[in-house]
This record gives sequence, structure tokens and C-alpha cells, in this order.
Amino acid sequence: MPEPSTQRRLWTPSLTAFGGRRSRRKFYYEAFIPPRIAELEPSLHADVASVMTEAEVAVRGLNENSPRLGALEVLGRQLLRAEAVASSRIEGLEMSHRRLARAAAAPDQADPSARAVLGNVRAMERAIEIGSSAGAVTVARLMELHRELFRDTPDAKRAGKIRETQNWLGGREDSPLGAEFIPPPEDRVEGLLRDLCAFVNRDDLPTVAQAAIAHAQFEIIHPFFDGNGRIGRCLIHIVLRRRETAPKYVPPISLILATNQRAYINGLTTYRSFSDDGMNDWVATFAQATRTAGEQAAAFAREIGELQERWRRRAGVKRRGSAVDQLIAKLPADPVLDVRRAASLTKSVYEGARLAVDRLVEARVLYPVGSRRRDRLFEARDLFDLVDDLERRLATPSGARRRARPAPRTRPPVAASKS
Repeated sequence: MPEPSTQRRLWTPSLTAFGGRRSRRKFYYEAFIPPRIAELEPSLHADVASVMTEAEVAVRGLNENSPRLGALEVLGRQLLRAEAVASSRIEGLEMSHRRLARAAAAPDQADPSARAVLGNVRAMERAIEIGSSAGAVTVARLMELHRELFRDTPDAKRAGKIRETQNWLGGREDSPLGAEFIPPPEDRVEGLLRDLCAFVNRDDLPTVAQAAIAHAQFEIIHPFFDGNGRIGRCLIHIVLRRRETAPKYVPPISLILATNQRAYINGLTTYRSFSDDGMNDWVATFAQATRTAGEQAAAFAREIGELQERWRRRAGVKRRGSAVDQLIAKLPADPVLDVRRAASLTKSVYEGARLAVDRLVEARVLYPVGSRRRDRLFEARDLFDLVDDLERRLATPSGARRRARPAPRTRPPVAASKS
């Protein structure tokens, strides 16, 4: 295995730095320099290779055996939103699935936190497009993902640019003094990203190991002012889609990582040793999360299909292809909508869509949101219960009697980045 190194650098604080004399002192710090991985040949232990195989089987099974649910995008979009919510939660941004769906249905009314998570959804959608395309993964495409992430936020002007200053994880806000990890210096970032892209563009590696290593290497480089964790997890989508392991559905791996952040952070930390054991520990952690995500997503797909059948019985659907039936088929992908959106989904005239929505309200499939009459939104509460149950199921230790929360409410200190 190649070995990492460090670069000693002098920190010169601003003379107006807050915090007293200590904050205005010069000091030396060590920035981490990871080895290049474009030609890396990881030596994976037999037990790790076995878990990777199980993970790949689970992801392929999700893609090959899941019910169509009336439309391919139904499962894909719901899994993507679950992934975006979990990926954002890892960064300390809490968002319920109901709140995110309402923001997607009425983006002009979305609060800043909801817009941030919607940006994560867009970035993941773009990552899947990049992974599905024939073109190579490039630094420019990673920058494009970053622009999507921050497009509708106050930081939009800073997005899509490689950092030009030193950043760090943990510790103080104003300097790297006492930081838990200091990524490579700014003048090393672009070269390391090009090397990472060359690694991602290879086709001679086990897919799950390639996704794990690419994600961990990106987190070390930490190339942007913010959003590095979310873009790093988008890179997982690119690899799984590009290698055709997940041609239809990418399982919500972040949902698993978010439920056990300690193991996730420990895995990324052990990877930084660039030892055989450290590499194997991280790949095994990632493969286990991928296997669980694939298995649970397949079960979730079946649960969505069963929920749709219950909705059809409640609504008394007797003819497949009717506006009500079509709306039920599309609801899991658009669990909050208005009549205009219902008309678009079912390719119906407005009045026909209104009657279909009214029928589903009477059947307790849809519920009105708010008190206004004009452009009223309606939501499928049962679907949110299903997603919440999935998260609690994943967060609950085996044998426990009480369901756990999906993840902690606050971000662990090691995950806080500064720039």
C-alpha cells in the first residue's frame, strides 16, 4: 500500500482574530497528504471479499427483482429522497420526509433547510445522470454537482469552485489549532481530484470496493468550502450506476451510515492509515452498509406495492388505467401534490384530476394540507409512515423492544468542517 505523508505549514492569523493573544499567534500545523490512488490495487481479505459479494448481490437483486410499482421512477425517487434526507442528517441537517415532500411540491414556500435538502436531491439526481452517461467522470463534473447542491441557497456564488484556502475538521472556528483532521493544502487539491477521477473511471476493480475507496478519498481531499460529505456520498451513486451494478435503483446507503455514525466515522478514520488492515476495515464497513441498504430497499419496494394495493381497495378501484388508479401508481414518487400536478401525472384534464383527488380524499388515501382552498396541497400520510418505519427499523438494535430514532439530532464534532 502507498503511504500518506504530511506537509508542515505556517498559520498566520488575522491581527483582528477573535479570542485574545493566543488566537493571534503564528503556529505550524501538519496538513495530511494522501497517496495517489489512480493505479491502486487494493489487497482485500477473503472475508471482506465475501461481504462485498453479498453487497453486490443485494444491490443487483434490488434492481432485478423489485416490483415495477406502476412506474420505474416511483421507487427510484423515494429511495433518492430517503438517501438525501439521511445524507443531510449526517451533516447535522434534520428534515422529515413530509416536510421535504411539501417543499418539493411548493418550492417557493420552502424554508432554507428544506431548500438545502432539495439541493441534495438535485445533486444526487445529477450524480446518477453522470454515472449513466458514457463520458468520463471529471473534476468539472464534480464541480457541477457542487453547484447543484447550493444552487438555491445564499452560498450559490461560492459553489462549484475548488477551495483556495486551507480547511479543517473539528476544533476552532478561526484556525486549525486543535483540529481533529487537516485535509491537504489548497494547492494540492486539483491534482488529487484528477487522480481520484482516474480511479473512478477504472473498470477493473470490485464495484463496492471502488465506491468505498472513492468516497473515503474524496472526504480526505475535502475540496469544497462546504458540502463535502454530501458530494462524497453522491460519488457513491456515480460509481454504482457507472459500473451498472445499480442500473435502476441506487439503495440508500447513507440511510445505513446515518444510523451508525460512529462506525462510519471510525471507518473513514481507519482508511486514512492507508494500511491493508485500515483499507479492509473501511471497505468491510461500507460493504455491510451497502448490503443492508440493498436488502432493506427491496423490502421497502414490496411494502410500497402492498400499500398501493390497500389504497386501491380503499378507493374501490375496479378499472386499471383509470385516473384514480394512475394517481395511486404515481403517489409514492409524489406524495404531496396539488390538482394540477395530479393532472400532469395522470395526463388528465383538470376536472378529471380534481375528481380523482376527491375520490382519494374520501378513501383516506390523500389528506388536505392547510386551510386554504386555492392551490391546496394533498399528502399521502401512509407513505410517510412507511418511510419513517423503515428508518426506525434500521436504527433499532437487534432484539430491542423499543424502536429507536433514525440518527442523532446533532452533528458529531469530527464531521464539522471549517474553511
